[in-house]
Amino acid sequence: MSARDRDWDGVRLHVVTGKGGTGKTTLAAALALALAAGGHKVLLVEVEGRQGIAQLFDQPPLPYGEHEVASAPGGGRVYALAVDAEAALLEYLEMFYGIRRAGQALTRFGAVDFATTIAPGVRDVLLTGKATEAVRRRAGDRRRGARDDPRAPHAYDAVVMDAPPTGRVAQFLNVNAEVAGLARMGPIRNHADKVMETMRSPRTVVHFVTLLEEMPAQETIDGITEIREVGLNVGAVMVNLVRERFFDDAALADALAGTLDTDALAHGLKAARVDRPDEAAHDLAAEITAHARRVRVETAIRERLASVERPRYELPMLGAGGTDRADLDTLAGLLREQGAA
Repeated sequence: MSARDRDWDGVRLHVVTGKGGTGKTTLAAALALALAAGGHKVLLVEVEGRQGIAQLFDQPPLPYGEHEVASAPGGGRVYALAVDAEAALLEYLEMFYGIRRAGQALTRFGAVDFATTIAPGVRDVLLTGKATEAVRRRAGDRRRGARDDPRAPHAYDAVVMDAPPTGRVAQFLNVNAEVAGLARMGPIRNHADKVMETMRSPRTVVHFVTLLEEMPAQETIDGITEIREVGLNVGAVMVNLVRERFFDDAALADALAGTLDTDALAHGLKAARVDRPDEAAHDLAAEITAHARRVRVETAIRERLASVERPRYELPMLGAGGTDRADLDTLAGLLREQGAA
C-alpha cells in the first residue's frame, strides 16, 4: 500500500474508545502493531488500570514505565505503558515543584487519593498528560518537561491510547473543561492547556470501536457527536466481530419472504445421506431465516454508521477461545490493508 492510501498520515496520537464488550483494547493493540510495521516505534498507553494490554501480549502486569511488549513486521517495535494516576502525580510534583519526596509522604497519608477523588479532572489531566507528553517527546530526551529540540526525531512514531468507554471519553479527553473551575492559572492549568493543544491538533484523532448491534452503534454515533462538540477530531469507525454472510441476496430475500424451497433442501439433504431429511430441511430453513434477519439488521446498522462519513474498517470474528498474538497479527494486517496504517 502506498503512503497516499493511508488514512492517517500526519497523525501521531490515536485515541481508541468503544462501548464495553466491543473489543476496544484488542483493536487498540492491533492498531499499535499495524502502525509499528515497517520499522516504526509505537507506544501503546493504557489508562484504566485493568492491565488488559499485558494480558493480550501474554506479559506480567506492567509496572509504571515504558516497556517493549511486541515486535512487528519490518523491525517495528511496540512499547506499552500502564499509566497510574498516583505515580503520574508524583512525577508531576517532581517535574514542576521538585518535591517528589514530599509527594511520596502524601501518598502514605492518602492525600493523593483524596485529591483525585474530589477533583477527578486532575486525575484525567495526569492520565492524558502522559500520552500527550510521549507524543511531543524527542528521541534522546528522557528529562520530563525539558524543552524539545525540534531538530531531533520524535521518541515514538505514533502513540495509541486505549481510552475509557465511549460514554465517558469526551469528558475524559476534554481536560480543560474539567480543570477550569479548579485551576485558572499556574502549573496545573498550563499543563492542561498543553494537553489540549495536542488533543485538538490535527495530529490527534479519536477512533470508535463498535459492533453491528443496535446499542454499540447508537453509542458510537452519539460519541462521535460529543467528540465533535468539544472540538476534537473523529478518526475511524472500527466495526469488530463481523460475522460471515453465507448466502446471496436472492436466498436471503426468499428466507425473509418465507418462500424458501424446503423440498429442494430436503432433496439435497437426502442426497447427502442426512437422517430425517424433511425434518432437517425444516430446521435448516429456520436457521437460514434467522441468518437473513440478522443480515438485514446489520445492513441497516452499516448504513447508519456510514452516515457519520468517516473511514470504516471491518474486522472479523476470529473465534471464541480468546484473542492470542496470532489473532492480533491478523487484525493488524487487516487494518493495514484497509488503510489504517
